[in-house]
Amino acid sequence: MKKIRVISILLVMSLALFALAGCGSDTKTDQAGESQVLKVGATPVPHAEILQVAKGILEKEGVTLDIIEYQDYVQPNLALDDGELDANYFQHQPYLDSFNKEHHLDLVSGVGVHIEPMGIYSNTITKMEELKDNAKVAIPNDPTNGGRALLLLQSAGLVKLAPDAGLEATEHDIIDNPKNIEVEALEAPMLPKVLDDVDIAVINTNYALDAGFNPINDAIVIEGSDSPYVNILALKSGRENEEKIEKLIKALNNPEVKKFIEEKYQGAVIPAFE
Repeated sequence: MKKIRVISILLVMSLALFALAGCGSDTKTDQAGESQVLKVGATPVPHAEILQVAKGILEKEGVTLDIIEYQDYVQPNLALDDGELDANYFQHQPYLDSFNKEHHLDLVSGVGVHIEPMGIYSNTITKMEELKDNAKVAIPNDPTNGGRALLLLQSAGLVKLAPDAGLEATEHDIIDNPKNIEVEALEAPMLPKVLDDVDIAVINTNYALDAGFNPINDAIVIEGSDSPYVNILALKSGRENEEKIEKLIKALNNPEVKKFIEEKYQGAVIPAFE
């Protein structure tokens, strides 16, 4: 009986060890035992599409990229700060700086990836000279993109801003408005949807692409390639040197990603790295 009992105990221990070994084999880990799965938040176009290219590169590095799509500019940063995400990819540095200040966060840039020139769109006119007096003009309602839109309207000759307005100019900084345009600030994702209700709208390229526009062909006015608004991979401060984060940064600046951006978007999205 004792012999049978000993054999039974050994059998149970062997099965337990086998089960533990099996559980451990399902999760990719690095040398320190840390999970090699990366959760990255992104807006669908072009960010999630670019991340899909990086995903293939990371698979060869033993990292699984989980891309989580968002339709707004607020939740991805809050989720990153809460630890629900390892990184996000949807914004430029001026927006991140403003968001950090407003929400008292410490999110940082990991790497610059691309530039999305902002454009002016319309369903009723094909050139700025056709814009009538008292026209309705829609712009993004967040401080940095709203200021950026006003600067584009200024470059198009529609308004003149106060010299000290800066990157976060608002409608109150307009000091000359010869056509007496009516500026309305709306949520950025809504802008393509209101084109039938306004004369022109200043739209971020990611939302323009998502709505089926080709910025190069469809925008009446578009920012130049020297735009300072580089879209970045954002991280929580202190995570910059983690192995899997470093792999993600390297993947996003891979020549394969650069080639994809150039061929896919034909100048509507421009790589920010060589």
